[in-house]
Amino acid sequence: MYDTSTRMRALALVAQGRSLNSVSREIGISRAAIRSWQTRIDPLPHIRRSACSLCGPAAEPPEDKAAYAYLLGLYLGDGCISPGKESGYFLRIACADAWPGLIEACTAAIEAINPSGKSCRVQAVGYTSVVGYSRHWLCFFPQHGPGKKHDRRIALVPWQQTIVDAHPWEFIRGLIHSDGCRLTNWTTRLVGGLLKRYEYPRYFFTNKSDDIRKLFTDTLDKLGIEWTCCTRNGSPLNISVARRASVALMDAHVGPKY
Repeated sequence: MYDTSTRMRALALVAQGRSLNSVSREIGISRAAIRSWQTRIDPLPHIRRSACSLCGPAAEPPEDKAAYAYLLGLYLGDGCISPGKESGYFLRIACADAWPGLIEACTAAIEAINPSGKSCRVQAVGYTSVVGYSRHWLCFFPQHGPGKKHDRRIALVPWQQTIVDAHPWEFIRGLIHSDGCRLTNWTTRLVGGLLKRYEYPRYFFTNKSDDIRKLFTDTLDKLGIEWTCCTRNGSPLNISVARRASVALMDAHVGPKY
């Protein structure tokens, strides 16, 4: 959710004759959101949690724990929950169109966890949102709240931590598939007076939330994966895995997006 001042700034740029596309690119807000603010500028009320029709006041963990651990990683990276009709909620996971295998894996995870077993896809520019509708999403993802994830505290509740401890690789895979990548770095060395180029694989995970990065690195520690923190403009946004043995473990359990 965006505050009124942010909405007014966006509408002021539109009033100057700017296109929705250019305003969207400049301030990082979707065209659909800006278009909706042209008819309603005040933020909608925050979602209020009521007792779930499926599990009552106490959340019940999902049955497919491995699929949930993967979906939790995707949600913490590129997911959001928004209210729908009849007290239900939409879970949306944004997946880049460059990785059709990721879209398929995300779809399978949502359908495995959604009590209805259903999902749909919404095409946007450069990415596809995989969407599931349920009254149950707030039970499964208690991290939901107003504002951006990196502006609020993110912590797992005990039953979520139990699932992550039991299925750590699925959790890491979901985080990498949302906000990470596997790439090939290169460097040069002098060997016998000749400059030779060497290439080596490396995993990166990038997220603005200190809490989400810590969930990632804490899980890596439990798996025996060596990692380092790389700063970007003075901010510790990037986690790197570059040691040969650690990369081999990541390759065996995570692998590149596809």
